[in-house]
Amino acid sequence: MFAAITRFLLLLASAAILYSLTQSIWGNWLSFSASLAFLALPLGYFYIKLSVLKKYLQADEIENLPPAFGYLEDVFFRLQRSARSSKKRIADVERQHQRFIEAFQASPNGIVMLDNQDQIEWCNSIAERFFGLSFKRDALQRINYILRNPDFIQYLSARRFEEPLLIEKMGSASNLSLLLQIFPFAENHRLLLAQDVTDLRKAEAMRRDFVANVSHEMRTPLTVMMGFLETMQSLELEPKQKKEYLELMMFQGHRMKSLVEDLLILANLESNALPAPTKLIVVSGSVFAYLRGDADALSQGRHTFRFECDATAGLLGDEQEILSAFGNLISNAIRYTPDGGDITIQWDRDTQGRGVFSVRDTGPGISAEHLPRLTERFYRVDRSRSRDTGGTGLGLAIVKHIASRHQAQLLIESVPGAGSTFTLVFPAERIAELIPSAL
Repeated sequence: MFAAITRFLLLLASAAILYSLTQSIWGNWLSFSASLAFLALPLGYFYIKLSVLKKYLQADEIENLPPAFGYLEDVFFRLQRSARSSKKRIADVERQHQRFIEAFQASPNGIVMLDNQDQIEWCNSIAERFFGLSFKRDALQRINYILRNPDFIQYLSARRFEEPLLIEKMGSASNLSLLLQIFPFAENHRLLLAQDVTDLRKAEAMRRDFVANVSHEMRTPLTVMMGFLETMQSLELEPKQKKEYLELMMFQGHRMKSLVEDLLILANLESNALPAPTKLIVVSGSVFAYLRGDADALSQGRHTFRFECDATAGLLGDEQEILSAFGNLISNAIRYTPDGGDITIQWDRDTQGRGVFSVRDTGPGISAEHLPRLTERFYRVDRSRSRDTGGTGLGLAIVKHIASRHQAQLLIESVPGAGSTFTLVFPAERIAELIPSAL
């Protein structure tokens, strides 16, 4: 301010000196006019530059202001520097804000920001999907007007946010389970987080069902065995009857042993998500020999078998797992095919070079509504028949996991009264061309 006043006084003094020097030469009128012109030139320059400054301020382009001279040069320079610095700070804040928004959008959880009136200030796309929101439409709407679940409204009204809230049947298809929790922040604002726990809830339900099924499967043979043991302890039995009881207990013992072994196999398969190794398996050799012997032992001459094999098609995989998968399909066919039925086991290649292992039987067949669930653990079409034949209910679940480890597909075709065909289709990458020396 002092510098500006000093400059102004110097300007006035200069005009006065000019007037006094020229008065005797030009006269009063011309000298006064020259002094006024001397004052008007810098003032006009200042006015023009201020008009330019106003124009650039209104356009918010102060950083592009043309340079000035004299006193205004420093002023304009400082204004430009301040404008550039401010815009840089604003751009940095906007970029940081955008990164926060992108981070919230990338979150797998639904996020809703609420103000002190529980009105929606912002939400991410996941929250829109969870709650059926549209931010453009529902901004500044109260959340309880949109999310009308009674449990949520009570949770919001109670203002006790220490524990999360589980809400079922959410989403557009009403098939989501959401875990909600509200976190206060800033000045009486709140952050609503929603986590999709649908898969977790399904896994918990599967675990409960699995434990219940295992308990039931184990309890039945144990109950039978304990009943026979109590009978043998309390009664004097004839040798023939005692032998019969012991054979029945042995059968139940084998049943429990098979169940435990299948459970261990399934646990190992589920814990190993890696692809199966690519060791060469000669299916026409030891594999079919083992399958034939096992089938004859299980059938005991009650069925007619036909084995068909492409001897030039080898399989790259884990031989023990392949034996388990093939054996489970064959044993299922034997258990459910009536005496005198035909069972065809075939290993071949299709037109795309894929390996195809199929087991076709002439059993009673399976209704279409049961087919999608056949690979579930302990799922049985006929529970009593499965137990009578010694099945554990885990065979097809094991086959499914082994197929997955070998990138294969399990296909099931069945017509009630006409039999069933279970097929494993292996990708061409897992099929090897065998030369005679390898056979």
